[in-house]
Amino acid sequence: AIWAQAVCPKPLGSTSWSCSPHGSGVMAAIGTCVEIAHKLITFPQGKTQTFCNVIKLGTFCRTVVWPCLPPLMMYQYIRAKDEDCYTTEVLYFKSGSKDAKAFYDTSRIGISGHWRLQQDMETIRAAANQE
Repeated sequence: AIWAQAVCPKPLGSTSWSCSPHGSGVMAAIGTCVEIAHKLITFPQGKTQTFCNVIKLGTFCRTVVWPCLPPLMMYQYIRAKDEDCYTTEVLYFKSGSKDAKAFYDTSRIGISGHWRLQQDMETIRAAANQE
């Protein structure tokens, strides 16, 4: 009973412990909410036909949806990359410049050859190395 005194202290002037086996009112309400949420999630598995529909939906996702995602993602990436390159080409054309490397330097690593990144890096370099 010593461990019970540490966990559930006895109120002064009382002969019973303050902890009930069901917890306080707040904890009972939380337990009820968790129980209802569990019933809502597990309800669709209650019927055999619903269980079969879940299996059919999973099979459809594995065989149709997942194989379509990588090509769609590549398509979106290529479209975005193409739009950026097109914008750079239009800017180069409208500027009347003959120096293409000023807009996109292919000798630089990764995307650091883009004109905007070159400009930003030059701004950072100038601020960091003030003379």
